[in-house]
Amino acid sequence: MSDARTPAQIEADIISRREQLAVVLDEIGVRVHPKTIMGDAKAKAAEAVDRTAGRAFVAVNRTVSDVKAQFVSEDGTPRLERVIPAALLAVGVVGLLAVSKRRKN
Repeated sequence: MSDARTPAQIEADIISRREQLAVVLDEIGVRVHPKTIMGDAKAKAAEAVDRTAGRAFVAVNRTVSDVKAQFVSEDGTPRLERVIPAALLAVGVVGLLAVSKRRKN
């Protein structure tokens, strides 16, 4: 068995390979184009920011929920045994700051 091909078959094969090569070169050209590279970099940066912002939101939301749970019971009523001391502490700190400011003047 010989693998003899006709000149027409060889020419058709060459044309087909040229077309495939042209497609591959076009794809490479698009991938290395500066606009494509910048677009990819922007997309990666935006994704990183979104991921970081999402993590921060979850962390802040969890912290707020934890603090709220300290001052509000599960049924939504305030826990006076914790609210009153915290309020008194806040009033005391504000009072000390006011007295300190008056002494400086």
